Amino acid sequence: MNIFKNIDEYIATFPEETQKLLQQVRSTIQKAAPTAEEKISYAMPTFALNGNLIHFAAYKHHIGLYPAPQGIEAFKEELSAYKGAKGSVQFPLNKPMPLDLIARITAYRVKQNLAKPLKKKSS
Repeated sequence: MNIFKNIDEYIATFPEETQKLLQQVRSTIQKAAPTAEEKISYAMPTFALNGNLIHFAAYKHHIGLYPAPQGIEAFKEELSAYKGAKGSVQFPLNKPMPLDLIARITAYRVKQNLAKPLKKKSS
């Protein structure tokens, strides 16, 4: 498994077309969660805000989005057109990324995480 230092390094390992899609997803999440911290967690690009907020990752045929089970459940109807599991959804690379939906899921997760007691930063 590759160990990436940051999201730029992760994205650079993919073909150009996939890189563009990953940057779109990243930018969408950044706009919906402007105070979230970018990091690599579970070997995936991750945004954290009072704990892990949302992860995303590229695969051969899709981009996976991991907004925790609550993020999937809250948008179950809209996500029903995509493959997914309890805490993830797969957006096919050969179809437009549903950026508006990703933004709304991210905003939902921001509200959830900000409602939790503040996590102490480990030093």
